[in-house]
Amino acid sequence: MNRAPTLRVDPGGRRWRTMAGRDPSEPHRSATSLELFSDLCFVVAVAQASTSLHEALTEGHYAGGALRFALVFFTIWWAWMNFTWFASAYDPDDTTYRLTVLVQITGSLVLAAGVHRAFEDGDLRIITLGYVVMRTALAALWLRAALSDPARRKTTLRFAAGVTVCQLGWVGLLVVPVPLRLPGIVVMIVAEVCVPVWAQSAGMTPWHPRHIAERYELFTLIVLGESVAAATVAVRSAFDRHQGIGALYALAAGGLLLAYAMWWLYFARPAHTLLATTHQAHRRRFPWAYGHYLIFASATAEGAGLAAYADHVTRHPGASPAAAGAAVAVPAAVFLITVWVVHLRPHQRNVAERILFPGAAAGVLVAAWSPAPALLAGVLLAGMVAVVRTPRR
Repeated sequence: MNRAPTLRVDPGGRRWRTMAGRDPSEPHRSATSLELFSDLCFVVAVAQASTSLHEALTEGHYAGGALRFALVFFTIWWAWMNFTWFASAYDPDDTTYRLTVLVQITGSLVLAAGVHRAFEDGDLRIITLGYVVMRTALAALWLRAALSDPARRKTTLRFAAGVTVCQLGWVGLLVVPVPLRLPGIVVMIVAEVCVPVWAQSAGMTPWHPRHIAERYELFTLIVLGESVAAATVAVRSAFDRHQGIGALYALAAGGLLLAYAMWWLYFARPAHTLLATTHQAHRRRFPWAYGHYLIFASATAEGAGLAAYADHVTRHPGASPAAAGAAVAVPAAVFLITVWVVHLRPHQRNVAERILFPGAAAGVLVAAWSPAPALLAGVLLAGMVAVVRTPRR
């Protein structure tokens, strides 16, 4: 439910729109159509990252492809997450705000256009341009919030400054010699993730627990949907080649089990109860929010891994079966263990549950050496669904 912008009257009698913080306990708070439209456009970048990873895995570039995917996906996830938390705290839904968000969406589409070049040639120019557009718009929103919310001005100015300085750092990486670029990227990632911690040490922004939980749930559905779509296209193409039919049936069944189990496990517990505005929840919010990078990235990578395994079955490339199986098993194991650590474990009181999840993750990794890694991994994840009780809302 959108809230009408506040109107403030200054001493001269002029009226102007403000961006005051929203009420963290506001009832019936849900994602807006603008936020959903933004997510839809981020899907383009997610799809490009998944496709590029699929191509890298098919060509046998496992380590290099995984590294480039991790770095590229960070830019997608980080831009999405920063906007999500900002909009949860400040969202006047006026014309200026809408136009600024549309600029951010434009930046996400430019970023998506640069994903392939970043994967193929390490060319960061287009992806950096898209990032500049998004982050400049976000810095402008933080400055507007600083003008409208005096009680949190120190926090909002820190956000604006941190975003701007980091953006200058990303632009500066374009002129850094190639051998020094990877260490520079690592430094910039550390700087980026430190900005919210530093900014909110001056005071908390008025984010809404249920709204944040819903936004993360929606993005989880997006990456799971992209994973299913990527795997479906690959398996369909593989069936058209009329080779390895038995292995493809096992792959298709395993892929479905994986997708269903990943969805069930993530939505087995309501996230908003972990984010309720208590002291313990405030300490938990950063591990929960940042841990979702691995959840989102692994769910996206799962589709690429299933697609690469389908290519392995039908085209018989030089990669070993274990390496092809690892492309399926590793993302599934990362998803399982991360969902357990950041999303399920705080709810659990049973010692057996705390032992079973790490054990199942280890079993999923071992599945890489089996003749049907997707099917075995899917069965193991489905087994963990039985461990998790019926969700409570």
